[in-house]
Amino acid sequence: MSQDPSHGPAPVRKLTARRRREIVAVLLFGGGPIFESSIPLSVFGVDRQDAGVPRYRLLVCAGEEGPLRTTGGLELTAPHGIDAIARAGTVVVPAWRSITQPPPAAALEALRRAHQEGARVMGLCTGAFVLAAAGLLDGRPATTHWMYAPTLAKRYPAVHVDPRELFVDDGDILTSAGTAAGIDLCLHVVRSDHGAEAAGALARRLVVPPRRGNAAEVGQLHRLDRSLPEEIGTDPLAEVVAWALEHLHEQFDVEALAARAYMSRRTFDRRFRALTGSAPLQWLITQRVLQAQRLLENSEFSVDEVAARCGFRSPVALRGHFRRQLGASPATYRAAYRARRPASPDAGGLDGPEGGPPSVPLRMPPARSEAHGAPGFPDAALVAAGAGGATHGRPRAEAYAARVPGQRGHGAG
Repeated sequence: MSQDPSHGPAPVRKLTARRRREIVAVLLFGGGPIFESSIPLSVFGVDRQDAGVPRYRLLVCAGEEGPLRTTGGLELTAPHGIDAIARAGTVVVPAWRSITQPPPAAALEALRRAHQEGARVMGLCTGAFVLAAAGLLDGRPATTHWMYAPTLAKRYPAVHVDPRELFVDDGDILTSAGTAAGIDLCLHVVRSDHGAEAAGALARRLVVPPRRGNAAEVGQLHRLDRSLPEEIGTDPLAEVVAWALEHLHEQFDVEALAARAYMSRRTFDRRFRALTGSAPLQWLITQRVLQAQRLLENSEFSVDEVAARCGFRSPVALRGHFRRQLGASPATYRAAYRARRPASPDAGGLDGPEGGPPSVPLRMPPARSEAHGAPGFPDAALVAAGAGGATHGRPRAEAYAARVPGQRGHGAG
């Protein structure tokens, strides 16, 4: 999607000393829908370190006097008030009860102060109306539920509203479209903070795709990770799959895997697809790209070295597959990832009395990526790009949710 030329990168403020990068405050109001309200609580409030998901510290804050009555007449009592927002490096407004009512003045002031002090502020669905009322969306791109986008644009003409997006990341201000798009944005935040592998692990626990595309692509998306069905452990192909994952640095094709399984290529393709839901060539390329993603995030290897260590026949092959699946070149991806995770003293562990896991920067620079999807591409293109091996049929692109900062997610909520 093109960028409004009048909208330049928003300045990124340094987080003040009293705010912690790993603390996420969720601001709840009475009358809000329970589903949207629960999204950030589930993503940031559950300890899933056993699954490889980094831990956040969650503060659930009442944006007004409670108890807070929500969908179905349920009453919620938040353990914290607005004052607790002052400790958070990320503040989430998951929903607002009515697009025709003004939010409480105290909550708006708390959001303005949080933003001024370097916190990242997120509005899910109708939560964008609260951010707009606080003046945080003026001159910025934003999205909300498509039903309410015209109202948001009319009421706040300084906001660049785009209802086609699942979410918009403008650095320190992020908004999402309706309902489940809030999950997409929260996964994007985890990915930006901790990398693609952590976001993929969280997505598996939530049983959702790590990335969704536009409406035409939603049905074609698959996970890009090492996960496989649990029953593969008892299947004869398990040993072949394990060998492939341990030897991604070597150049081999699907024919070699079929030979290791003592099967014809056709039988191997059929068995592999039945077991994993993916064609073997798709899966192999996906694993190589994921390995490249990890090395770009966690090593100093050049792009040429990364290509060699992931079994690609050339850096050109790596760049082609990487861009198709992730929407950015390897160099752009690495630069964007490192821009979000500066190696500075204040990006280390906690230094306060509350303890906790090592902290990471939560804000992202508002650069843009020009690509947003991974459309299907012919098997011939896969082979020409250096994947190796024959193919059958037309595979679907396995898009992953990793995005460079400032990238927008396609689709309606």
